[in-house]
Amino acid sequence: MIHSNRTKAHMAIIGANILFGINYAIAKGVMPIHLKPGGFTLLRVITALSLFYALSRLSQRNEKIDRSDYFRFVLAGLMGVSLNQMLFLFGLNLSSPIDSSIISTLNPAMVMLIAFMAIGEKIGVKKIIGLAIGASGALMLIFGKGELGFGSDHFVGNIMLFLNTLFYAGYLVIVKPLTEKYSAVTVMRGVFTVGFFAVLPFGAKDLATTAWGSIPAPIYGAILFVLLGPTFLAYLLNSWGLRHVQTSTVSIYIYSQPVIATAFAAMLGQDTLDAQKIIAALLVFTGVYLVSSKKLKPNRATK
Repeated sequence: MIHSNRTKAHMAIIGANILFGINYAIAKGVMPIHLKPGGFTLLRVITALSLFYALSRLSQRNEKIDRSDYFRFVLAGLMGVSLNQMLFLFGLNLSSPIDSSIISTLNPAMVMLIAFMAIGEKIGVKKIIGLAIGASGALMLIFGKGELGFGSDHFVGNIMLFLNTLFYAGYLVIVKPLTEKYSAVTVMRGVFTVGFFAVLPFGAKDLATTAWGSIPAPIYGAILFVLLGPTFLAYLLNSWGLRHVQTSTVSIYIYSQPVIATAFAAMLGQDTLDAQKIIAALLVFTGVYLVSSKKLKPNRATK
């Protein structure tokens, strides 16, 4: 039974990362002409929250959340929903799908770094070298177009994407104990409730002023995919997977996202894979390999 659950957990996490990988190109095609990033973020959170509440009622799960877990739910909601999704969409709007997906592969290294800062997890020389190499690849993308000014859209976008990856790494560490204690639906309902109140002030105006009547049918299809796939379903699958596997395992699967994102972005003509991106990707993957070559102990980090 345990083996079966672990197999299903791996399949769930793979499915979530396929949806995340496709999301880079699909979400990029919606912004900013049809939906602004703030309004798009709020729409994602409202949709997911409504579906998680409906699923909770249908499944007749009404788990009571212990008061001692409130603070962890608030942190998970801020890091995993509001800050994560806002920084992702605002960053993607200014950057490119391929850059975004490559920067996201720094997540496993960041999980390790957060574990080090939180509980003093040891970092050996090999991991320090790996962090340096991976960071150099990310910096190549951040400064990728030679526009080093802080006003550069590319620069600002990639900084946002870097922070998005950092907050998502923190979310994986923080939410792990909650997934072991409560059902995936209860956890997602809690973190998206927090996320809703945090995102509302930043997205309400954009969402209210959206010209819904001028949006073409294919874009509505793209919006629907983002709302149901990478938001509702992917978060649910990841949460369920976290219940049965280690945090580092979930983060390792992020390596698949650049391959999926590159294929879709190239197919839609949104981005191109040039030599600079290839070198940056190799640096990031090499760095993350060195960091992850020895399994972390994320369960210790989440106690």
